[in-house]
Amino acid sequence: MNPRLFLLALATFATGTAENIVIGILPDVAKGLSVSVGLAGQLTAVFSVAFALSAPAAQLLTVRLERRTIFLSALALFVASNIAAALSPNFAVLFIARIAMAMASATVCLVATMLATELAGPGMRGRAIGVIFMGISGSMVLGVPVGMVVSGLFGWRSVFVALALFVLLIFVVCYVSLKPSGRRPQGASGYWQHLRSLPLLAGQLVSILMIGGHFVLFAYLAPYITDRVGLGRAEFVLAFVAFGVAGVSGGYLGGWLADAATPRRAIVVAPFAYLLALLVIPLASSTPWAFIAVMMVWGCISWMISPVVQSFLMATGPDTAEAGVGLNLSAMHVGVALGTAVGGLTLESLSPQALPPVAAMVAGAAVAVSLLAVRRSRSARHGGRYAPSCSEQTGSGL
Repeated sequence: MNPRLFLLALATFATGTAENIVIGILPDVAKGLSVSVGLAGQLTAVFSVAFALSAPAAQLLTVRLERRTIFLSALALFVASNIAAALSPNFAVLFIARIAMAMASATVCLVATMLATELAGPGMRGRAIGVIFMGISGSMVLGVPVGMVVSGLFGWRSVFVALALFVLLIFVVCYVSLKPSGRRPQGASGYWQHLRSLPLLAGQLVSILMIGGHFVLFAYLAPYITDRVGLGRAEFVLAFVAFGVAGVSGGYLGGWLADAATPRRAIVVAPFAYLLALLVIPLASSTPWAFIAVMMVWGCISWMISPVVQSFLMATGPDTAEAGVGLNLSAMHVGVALGTAVGGLTLESLSPQALPPVAAMVAGAAVAVSLLAVRRSRSARHGGRYAPSCSEQTGSGL
């Protein structure tokens, strides 16, 4: 595998860390800027919203630029916005800096994915996407604890300084090692073509429903564990560490599955396996160690879905691949918002033990939509509008 893939993954790890890193330092930020903890918490919310809007907009705003140039420009913006955050005299400046960070992070994730598929080639496309998502998932696992450690040692502003220096180093290495790709974003036409395709829209909906089902439970995992599993503090921390490690491995396994089984099979297998994991969670909740084991499987499969869906989008709509990836990054954040809202309503109106069944209902809808996506993509292929990937040319259809 091309070693530059891991450099791209490191870039997504560094920029992705910015999204959740504020969670662990909220009290320090609030105290330092003389605002409430609740208001400081909006720094994470605005990042997610700005990320979701920026991912599809990035290629429209940079349509005249080559991919490497876009990638390096986004890294530079990320460095500048973190320096601004570190120097922010008030909450308003930090708020604006977070928006700029999110725009840079979304652009890095989008362009890194496209550059990775170029470097890897069609036969390794799924695994290349998986490597990129290992970087993204790793940032979510390590971002909060690393931020807490750095803030505890040097203050909350040092967290943004550290991110700026880290990404500046990555910028230098990327500038030296990455060659111009010669390819530019498609512009608005790619989005319109993508949105007119039912199989591609169904693929995007699989992401929303899968991630939504995940966050129904994951966003409220702490009260569920307290109510149903009864883990001690040490076991509680171990459960989250195990979940994080499994999630990082899931990014690569999702890409491997798409390459090995073809994207059309993988987009059905992954949601179905995830549904089974959710159904097993209540059965394992009475035994802490069994619950941790099932939680690791659940975490692994949850991170398989994005590489699987993006491989499907690229294989089914190769002419709109970049638009599909951009929209999919937004779809992921829509799924987070959907799942968090549904989980909150479930917790308020029912009880913590109702979270897994409700999450399973959402995941079950993802399975149904995945079958629709595959069926429609097969019809499109038979109608001459489908371009199979190299991996699908060597395997049978689903």
